[in-house]
Amino acid sequence: MRKLDHVAVVVNDLEEALSFYRDQLRMEVTQRRLLPEEGVRVAFLAAGESHIELLQPVDPESGVARFLRKKGEGLHHICLQVEDIDAVVRQLVASGAGITGPVREGAHGKVVFVHPRSAHGVLIELLQPVEEAASAGNMDKAQTK
Repeated sequence: MRKLDHVAVVVNDLEEALSFYRDQLRMEVTQRRLLPEEGVRVAFLAAGESHIELLQPVDPESGVARFLRKKGEGLHHICLQVEDIDAVVRQLVASGAGITGPVREGAHGKVVFVHPRSAHGVLIELLQPVEEAASAGNMDKAQTK
């Protein structure tokens, strides 16, 4: 593990949430994206060397939308940076940890999620940033989505 990359917060309305985080807390928005493959709109806000990611579902059938309906607004997951995501996944699976799906491309590199049952109730995203993935030869293109 390299560092805490971000903490994700699921929200009903991204613009309303930004009025608090950006306008009241004076956090800088570093990126806004629509991720149709995940069914969400996101905004990243700088928090020192880490970020807060605000997630608003745009697809009512997405996992984030189901989470929001079930649990309401609040903490969705924490994201930890790793140097070699494939090696970390192999280690976790060998130790019996649950992974929610395959390694895939996310907003900033290769990602995978560790099931909350394996992490004491917390959904954990593992991220191998695009620059590490490209230098390791694990991605076809070294570009941010």
